[in-house]
Amino acid sequence: MKKGVRIYIMKVYCRYCKSLLYKYQKEGLGSLIKCYKDRIIEDYTQKDLKCPKCGKQFAREATIHGRPASKIIQGKVYVKK
Repeated sequence: MKKGVRIYIMKVYCRYCKSLLYKYQKEGLGSLIKCYKDRIIEDYTQKDLKCPKCGKQFAREATIHGRPASKIIQGKVYVKK
């Protein structure tokens, strides 16, 4: 962990059906653009990057800075702290 960087626990929800997708440990300020796989605390999906309730895809597989991540599709999710 970097010195002076704030860590938040966020709940990530589907924009369409309001279903809980992840509990995620976010580092730093700013909007949620990606979710590193090793920072997902609880995963309520089938690990297929689709909402378990409505089936809409909310992210794409990616490797960012050499780490596996889910790249969030803009407008498909919302978060609460």
